[in-house]
Formats: sequence, C-alpha cells, structure tokens
Amino acid sequence: MRLLWVILVSFGFVGCSSALHNKKPKSPTAKRVYQAPTPAKMQKFGATMQKIATKIPGDPSYNRMSLNTPEKKAWFKDLTYRLWDRQISKHEYMSRGLAKYPTHRYELEFIAKGISS
Repeated sequence: MRLLWVILVSFGFVGCSSALHNKKPKSPTAKRVYQAPTPAKMQKFGATMQKIATKIPGDPSYNRMSLNTPEKKAWFKDLTYRLWDRQISKHEYMSRGLAKYPTHRYELEFIAKGISS
C-alpha cells in the first residue's frame, strides 16, 4: 500500500513538472503594453514620490535633474510610474533614464531605491 502511494505521488510530480516545462517562455523582446494609471494608483504613486522627495534635501550628493519643460516632466513621471507599477524593470528604468540624463545615475538609483523600499 505504501509503495503504491509513493508511486502515485511520484507520477504527480512528474506530471506537474512536465506541465511547467511545456509552457512557452516569454520572449525577451516581447513588449509590454503600457497600462495607464487609475486615479487610485496615481494617489498611491504620488504618496510614494512624496516620501522620496522628503529625503532629497538631506542628501548632499543628490543633484536635481533639469525637468524644466512639460514634456520632460511628463516623460519622467511616466517612466517612474511604470517602474513603481512594475510595468518595467529597474534595469529598463535605469537604461531609459541614463539615455536622457547620462550624468544622473545617482539620482535615478536614489529614486529606484526609494520606490523599491
């Protein structure tokens, strides 16, 4: 009886593992579809950004990025929201951020760290 139970359980594991291995892996080049923020998510995102902003004055190494146009502000807000909402990875956030602001690695890391904590 015990042997029969062990055999049945082992077949169950084989069945489960083969089902996992038969799934198609996601393509590394597959694009994620942008999901616009809901009002509730924007409120939570805003609260997170406020927490991060309160830490900036106490950090002498932090140099503000020149987000001096509405387009730059919208780009930064969108990029940072997508990181916060896990629509993009930290690596993608850093890559896109450094493409526009190559001298602001520290600041981008600071914000990404604040989002993940």
